[in-house]
Amino acid sequence: MEFGVDELDPIAHLPFAPAFKQKVSTETLIERYKCGEVHAVSLLHQLAQVLQLHLEMKETVTTGNLPVLYFAFCVVIDGVEYKTGMGITKKDARLKAAQLALQDLLPTLENINSVRPDVAGVPPPLPAREEPSISDTYPSRAAHGRMSSVNLQIPHAVRDLLTKLMNSHLEFSSCAATTAAFIIQTSSRCEVVALGTGNFNTKESASLCGRIVHDSHGVVTARRSLMRFLYRHVLMFFSKTANLKERSIFQQSSSSGLLSLKDGITLHLYVNQLPKGAAQIPSKLRLNPLSISAWQVNNEIGLHLSVEGKVFSVFSSSIDQSASSIISMSTTDKITQWQVLGYQGALLSHFIEPIYVQSILIGESCASNIRGMEISVSQRVEGVTSQLPTFYCMIRPHISLVPSVAMRGTDGTNGQLTCGINWSEGDSSIEVVDGLKGKTIDESPFKSGPALASRLCKAAMLHRFKLVAKETQRQDLLATSSYREAKRMAKPYQEAKSMLRAYLLQQGFGSWLDKLSVSDNFTM
Repeated sequence: MEFGVDELDPIAHLPFAPAFKQKVSTETLIERYKCGEVHAVSLLHQLAQVLQLHLEMKETVTTGNLPVLYFAFCVVIDGVEYKTGMGITKKDARLKAAQLALQDLLPTLENINSVRPDVAGVPPPLPAREEPSISDTYPSRAAHGRMSSVNLQIPHAVRDLLTKLMNSHLEFSSCAATTAAFIIQTSSRCEVVALGTGNFNTKESASLCGRIVHDSHGVVTARRSLMRFLYRHVLMFFSKTANLKERSIFQQSSSSGLLSLKDGITLHLYVNQLPKGAAQIPSKLRLNPLSISAWQVNNEIGLHLSVEGKVFSVFSSSIDQSASSIISMSTTDKITQWQVLGYQGALLSHFIEPIYVQSILIGESCASNIRGMEISVSQRVEGVTSQLPTFYCMIRPHISLVPSVAMRGTDGTNGQLTCGINWSEGDSSIEVVDGLKGKTIDESPFKSGPALASRLCKAAMLHRFKLVAKETQRQDLLATSSYREAKRMAKPYQEAKSMLRAYLLQQGFGSWLDKLSVSDNFTM
């Protein structure tokens, strides 16, 4: 969609509000389609224009054992990829893909007026000299970020689990302010499957044996706990015990040959506070090209680095990337990457399709504006899907404010301010990791051994990877000489990662930090 912004403008990638004109209502367009007056492809383009959606028709691969003469397309709307349509001509395949997408879209659009206002009712944007803020630029989503129909079961489920875990370990309850959790939702239940807290990077040198946790921020910790949960369910799927296989969240995908989430299962992320980085962009940051320089914009919404819990723009000259301290990308940037590459990581992508979060819920007591989160996670990468390999796409999550999960700390923190906890479904107890040291503390309820290596460290993940490779009889993976080589062998994942980082650089958001290869060059 064109917004009349010069393509050479340093902030032209930001979606400024266009000058709106009266348009046909969505109800009228849908009624015309149902009466056969317009076909599916035309309706999709009209809806995209009226609702300001980013629409793509992405050519993909045929599913099943079909002849190669069939063409295949899928509809991608705001990063969400719909079912694949096939036909003997490209025109037929596009039409089928549009029809399949509308099967999912139309029920949702029936109540569109209760979710977002009709575009025709949005007032025209202020003149350029008025310097609209972010909130002015996105009137419809800003007004409804809090009021949208969020499943309140999710924060309740997170609070219930935290209470249960902390009741037995009150001395660590001060760690809970940075809580993040992943939730599996089905038609019948809502279950927290992974949880993490924390606020620091390690100050130790890069580990040569994979037994130091470098980044212990809450969302990163929760995501590594999620990976443990995914490994457990992959092993359950390949178990020879029928009952265990049935309980797995996975099914065999006919299109990729990999595992995918069973139909009706969705993944959601809860965070008790805005993650560090561009998500914490000031709500009144001016985005008008007449009122702010490209340098200022890039510093706010560009990529950020995290060092010992402090965050710096990648454009900042106040950070020495050659120093001995461990440097990682900010939590916001990592979420942006996971929404494109999937939360499963490189190793698990040998066995499962990319897994994406459908919604991100933010505790409202620690955040009053989600604009920075929406820009960072969705707007910065909304055009990357067409450049990605098959099965990868940018998923635009629904982001909203929900009641916070609040935990009261004890009177004395007992020096636990740098610590974080982790837990995954099936764990009998929490593990407590000192974020600055990257290792389990002596007082942790769970300890894997005298070396105090965390169950979230890279070496532990490689061990689980080898278990799955053995169970699936993947001799090529069992023969890998190092953690680094096993990751590199995930070719589609690595290709998608390279395309994403090149896209971010091209769009002016800065360069992604390259990890020290030596830290991944270890074996079991």
